[in-house]
Amino acid sequence: MSKQPWLSVIIPTYNGSKYLTAALNSVVVQQDDRLECVVIDDGSTDNTLTIVESFQNQLNIKLITKARAGNWVVNTNHALTVAGGEYACFLHQDDLWIEGRLEQIKKAIAAYPQASLYLHDSVFIDEQGRPLGIWSCPLANKRRIISAEEMSQKLIIQNFVAIPAPVFKRSAAIEIGGLNDRLWYTADWDFWLKLAALGNTCYIPKPLAAFRVHGDSQTIRRSSSVAEFRQQMRSVVDKHALKSNREVNRVALFSTEVNTTLAAIVHGESTNLVKLALEFVLLGPTGWWRYWQDSRIQERISARLKAKLQTQG
Repeated sequence: MSKQPWLSVIIPTYNGSKYLTAALNSVVVQQDDRLECVVIDDGSTDNTLTIVESFQNQLNIKLITKARAGNWVVNTNHALTVAGGEYACFLHQDDLWIEGRLEQIKKAIAAYPQASLYLHDSVFIDEQGRPLGIWSCPLANKRRIISAEEMSQKLIIQNFVAIPAPVFKRSAAIEIGGLNDRLWYTADWDFWLKLAALGNTCYIPKPLAAFRVHGDSQTIRRSSSVAEFRQQMRSVVDKHALKSNREVNRVALFSTEVNTTLAAIVHGESTNLVKLALEFVLLGPTGWWRYWQDSRIQERISARLKAKLQTQG
C-alpha cells in the first residue's frame, strides 16, 4: 500500500450508502496494489464514511471530508490536485468497474504511451446491478488509435463517454484547468473534449465499466431545469465547434435539441416535436447517418426504458 500509485481513482461521494460498497468492491477485485482511491465527501449524513473506512485495509484510500457544498465538479477538481498518481480516472459512487479493467488499461498504456485518453465501452445497469444494454463508443470495433480530429467530430455530437470509462494523465487534466465548475450537467463532456483535443485517443472495444441508471441519479434530477440544461449543452457545442466542418456542427446542435426534448418529456414539460422533426429532415441523409451513428441514442433510450419497466414490474 505504500508504493507510489500509478493511478488515482477520484471518487466524489455524498450520501452514497446505497451503492458505494459495490463501487469500492469493483476496485478491490482489480487486485492492483499500486492505485489510490481519493474519496472526497461532500458532507454525507448517512453511513458513507463508515463504508469508506471499512475498505481501508483493502484499498489505499485518501479520504477528504468537506462541509456540504453541492458541487461534485469543484470537489473532483480538488481531488485531482491532491492525488499522487501519474494517471487518473473518475468513479462515481453509483457506478462500477468490471473485473479485468485495469489489466486492459495497463496494456493499452504500454502499447500507446503517448495517447491523451484511454477509453472503452461500458454497460448500463439498473438499481440492482442488472444489465440494461451496452453503452458503446461510435469508434472502430477493434483497438486502435483515434485521431484528435476524428474523436472531436464524434464527441461533439453527443457525450458517448461514460464517467467511469476514461483514464488520462493527471498532469494534463490539471493543465487544461480541470472540469468547468460552472457546468453542473455537461462538465464531464466539456472535459473529455478538452482532453481529446490534446492528442490521440486509445480505444478498447470492450465494456469494462458499468453506468447505473436510477431515479436518484444526477442525470435525472438535474435535468429538471430544462432551459438551463439546454443552455449548458449549447455552451459546450459553441465552445468546441469545429470551424472546418459545418455539417458536424449542425448535427451537434440538433443533438442538443433532441436531448433537451427528452429531458422535457421526462419531467412532463411541453415539447415541439414537429419542429424537431423538421430540423431532422433538414440535416439530410449524411446528417441523419452521422446523428444515428454518433449519438448512440438507441442505446441510451433503450437502457432507460428497460430500467423503467423493471422498476414498474
